Amino acid sequence: MTDTPLLGDTASTAESGDGLLGAIADALPALIAYYGVPDLRCRYANQAYAAYTGYTPASIVGRSVHETLGGVTWEGIRHDVERAMQGQRVKYNREHTLHTGETRLFEVQLIPHFDRATKIQRGCHIFIIDITERWKAECTMRASEDRMRKFSEATQEAIVFHREGVITDGNEALIRLTGYPLHEIVGRSIFGFISPEWRATAIEYTRAGREHPYEVTVRHRDGHIIPVEVTGKTLPTEQSGYRIVVVRDITARKQAQAREAFMALHDPLTQLPNRHFLMEQLAQVLALARRREGRAAVLFLNLDHFKTVNDSLGHQAGDRLLCDVAERLRAGVRDADIVARVGGDEFVVVLTDVQDAHGAAAVADELLAAMNALFMLDQIPLSMSHSIGISIFPEHAGTADVLLRCADAAMHHAKDSGRGHRQFYEPSMDGGALDVLHKERLLRKAIAESGFVLHYQPQIRLQDRSLQGLEALVRWQHPERGLVGPGEFIEFAESRGLIAHIGRWVLREACRQLKEWQDLGLALVPVAINLSAIEFRQRDVAAEIAGALHETGLQAQYLEIELTESVLMHHTGQVLDTLMALKALGVGVSIDDFGTGYSSLAYLKRYPIDTLKIDRSFVMDTPGNADDVAIVTAIIQMAHNLQLKTVAEGVETGPQMELLGHLGCDSVQGYLESPPMAADAALQWLRKAAGR
Repeated sequence: MTDTPLLGDTASTAESGDGLLGAIADALPALIAYYGVPDLRCRYANQAYAAYTGYTPASIVGRSVHETLGGVTWEGIRHDVERAMQGQRVKYNREHTLHTGETRLFEVQLIPHFDRATKIQRGCHIFIIDITERWKAECTMRASEDRMRKFSEATQEAIVFHREGVITDGNEALIRLTGYPLHEIVGRSIFGFISPEWRATAIEYTRAGREHPYEVTVRHRDGHIIPVEVTGKTLPTEQSGYRIVVVRDITARKQAQAREAFMALHDPLTQLPNRHFLMEQLAQVLALARRREGRAAVLFLNLDHFKTVNDSLGHQAGDRLLCDVAERLRAGVRDADIVARVGGDEFVVVLTDVQDAHGAAAVADELLAAMNALFMLDQIPLSMSHSIGISIFPEHAGTADVLLRCADAAMHHAKDSGRGHRQFYEPSMDGGALDVLHKERLLRKAIAESGFVLHYQPQIRLQDRSLQGLEALVRWQHPERGLVGPGEFIEFAESRGLIAHIGRWVLREACRQLKEWQDLGLALVPVAINLSAIEFRQRDVAAEIAGALHETGLQAQYLEIELTESVLMHHTGQVLDTLMALKALGVGVSIDDFGTGYSSLAYLKRYPIDTLKIDRSFVMDTPGNADDVAIVTAIIQMAHNLQLKTVAEGVETGPQMELLGHLGCDSVQGYLESPPMAADAALQWLRKAAGR
């Protein structure tokens, strides 16, 4: 404690307020006063203190604390003043409301003053500082820290603070993610928790100061690997290298993506590869056999009288039978061989390496024997026979699709000749080369004479049941068989180099027909046409479309191009350039049969796509099939997240329509609303729809 007045002789100072010490006291950002004891009367006050109490420095001298501060304030501080009068140094904070209504916070210090010689207390210095701004800043900081603490505790995302890779802090989610307590995390390198194969990527990301999300994996304390999405942000501090990292566990997302990818390539009932995946695998098998000059065999297997099982025991029993068949087929071949389900009761076995036809026949006989053993369905013994067709590479065909077709033809021959046995393919089973030449001749004639027609199927917006668009579907006016669907000649036309001619005719005819209807005041919606991968690669698609639009007078906004996923998986530069050119024209782009191919998010983000068409194979068994409902739900949600529209194909029942509406699908297409119609029937439908 001091034994002299802090401002010298306070009595003389009070009498000469214009002195040097008084000037200094007035210049300080504080309220300063001195009260004597025992009467507690003011002997000095600087201008700020005097003004605060409503006096001048001269008029306040001689007044008591009670007079200068008022009774209410005095009662509030009496205890603190009494402590100061007893020789204690007192410090406290006090709120004060100004006449404007604003509340200010002051820090008050009461410092006793003792006589130097006698050590008797002569008075008390009062120092008052306005700490309102600091108080507000501290309150704001505490509130911010409290919000941050609550957020970091509540969020499921791990939050890590580090400086130049050394962890300084983290939240509860980080502890759960790594399995380590916080005290074992702090001080360690953040890169030590990342799996070795991703460590270089993370280090480069951090050193470059990048802030976009990226994916790595981290290793939990118990050793299991966790896929995560990481986003780092550099914090604005004086010291460089200080970053906050948000780590999101994406295990569920990865599992969903893996499940979706699996379901796109596998039969949901038996978990066997589906037709699309089979063709990919078979092409690889044949490529390897070709390099090794080896052989491969395709066995096409069909259950005899399977419909009887469904009709008598129900579809649930039929499904169990199919699963049992799949298990016996898997058990009857080597791990290197392939077993797939390609249809309702149709299975394909690919023998990846056989010596000759005898080896393939031996495997087929073993499978027939395994299938002839009794199946048990709900304790009911069931005996089934099977027909198998066999084709051999390279004797019967050199490509996957032809080899499969040959085995299919042999299987049907086995059924026609008594069922329950195997049959090798022979050229006579499908008409042979002469039939191929005859079919090509007729198709070339149809191209020369425009021997095709377009049928139109409406697409209906679910929200209001209004017309959303039309799909143009080509038919061949076969001179011998009548109207033939595209499934019977498009693939053949592609193999014979004729598809481009058909595609040009479809483009111009669809544009011409829609413009004709629009001139009648109808069909102010887009018409969609299909382009195959071969057409897209071989033709200057953008230039041809621009020419067709100019020739027919149809506006570009009323044309939509439908592509399969396979188109977008190759020739990235050429594909992107073409699609950008189409978007520049104003033409829409749809992905047809989505979900049956690669279903890759990468190309959906890379290319300017407007619409996803959900393949009918995923719609036909809804709402009863939970796996198909899950696939459709995932596609719709993904499309909406990417700002894409969805059209469900093959809608044939009211429950399907209701489910799709509930899931948020934009539009539907199928027999429930209308089958594909010839132009005159479509015109009548459009007129009726316009009058709704």
